[in-house]
Amino acid sequence: MNTLPAPHGAGPAAHHPDDFPDRHVLVTGAASGIGAAVVRQLLDRGARVSAVDLDEAALQSLRALAADAAAHVADLSTRLWTAPLDVRDAARVEQVVARAEAALGPLHGLASVAGVLEMGDVVDLEDAQWARCFDINASGVFHICRSVARRLRERRAGAIAVVSSNAATTPRAGMAAYAASKAAATQFTRCLGLELAPHGIRVNIVSPGSTDTAMQRAMWALGSSREAVIAGDPARWRLGIPLAKIATPDEIARAVLFLLSDQASHITLHDLRVDGGATLDQ
Repeated sequence: MNTLPAPHGAGPAAHHPDDFPDRHVLVTGAASGIGAAVVRQLLDRGARVSAVDLDEAALQSLRALAADAAAHVADLSTRLWTAPLDVRDAARVEQVVARAEAALGPLHGLASVAGVLEMGDVVDLEDAQWARCFDINASGVFHICRSVARRLRERRAGAIAVVSSNAATTPRAGMAAYAASKAAATQFTRCLGLELAPHGIRVNIVSPGSTDTAMQRAMWALGSSREAVIAGDPARWRLGIPLAKIATPDEIARAVLFLLSDQASHITLHDLRVDGGATLDQ
């Protein structure tokens, strides 16, 4: 089980370059799955975390779990701040980011994890499904990255990691809306990284494959399965997973933290695919 470190100021002064001593990182999609794993790992490594998500009830559960794990921390409110946020609302995004900095201090990084999946062949897709994917997976990424990037640029320091998908670069039958929206997010992130590099800010992408989250399990409920995903489906032009396993949220979160950490100090505009080899490293 992960445990939280002692409060800032306790223990040895030196820190490992993959730690986040007293750095403030904002995480979207923080209440479950990959986002929640990112929050837990950041807290483990000494960060201050602003955790935002559309699901307010799940955020309360996240706070309760963090409090149980951090019983030795005198005041968790100095390390973890939560707020409901719909990343589709640009004005609300700006308000919440400002409140996060008021609560925990200037931001040092962003993990943009919030995303949704809509399934269906193109001829059967409804306009609302297409719009929802792009509103959250593309426009939502734009809204949160723009707000945080403005602040990081002023300070000429920081890092951003956007969670996209290996579907952004590999066609998937029945996933056109999701894949296209993730492709938009991936290319947007590269452009942002190019613009921010002269200001000393690193911007990278993490592209997971199949991961054991509620989103993945919802796909299985539609007729797929863990075993089918691992084996692949030639009839749907889909390769299997060479490592023969589904990723865990913690495995994806570790990739996010690496790209946000000082370990990745000379890496930017990179797309780190974490899919067990499912796209043959395209």
